[in-house]
Amino acid sequence: MHGEQRHYRGDMSSSIYLGTISIDCRDATSLRDFYADLLGWERLVLFDYPAARGDTGTFLFIQADGFEYVSPVWPEEPGVQQKQIHLDFEVDDLATATAHAESLGAVRSATQPRSDEWIVMLDPDGHPFCLCGVG
Repeated sequence: MHGEQRHYRGDMSSSIYLGTISIDCRDATSLRDFYADLLGWERLVLFDYPAARGDTGTFLFIQADGFEYVSPVWPEEPGVQQKQIHLDFEVDDLATATAHAESLGAVRSATQPRSDEWIVMLDPDGHPFCLCGVG
């Protein structure tokens, strides 16, 4: 459906569209720069927060203020901070995309359930994301 917009018409009088995905983090500008570089997205400020925007969406980065940011643990473990979101990015070449992400500060997770199909990465603040092969 590239280029088409999906509309939900159900019981709603208007359509619902995804606006931004907000990501809590330790350093909003640094994490915005990481994702902008990873995805080749524009850097900007929205609602007074660092943001990254591309053709497929917008991420808004919310810096921990007044509390200590705790990185999520993946895979989940009882009694520790669990992930709240998991992002998947489709890539043409897993090895190239993984090397690119690592060069920007991401690390490969020690647990790789299906590394022939996707690579689980952790961004600089510990959020898990997957690089998923499409070829």
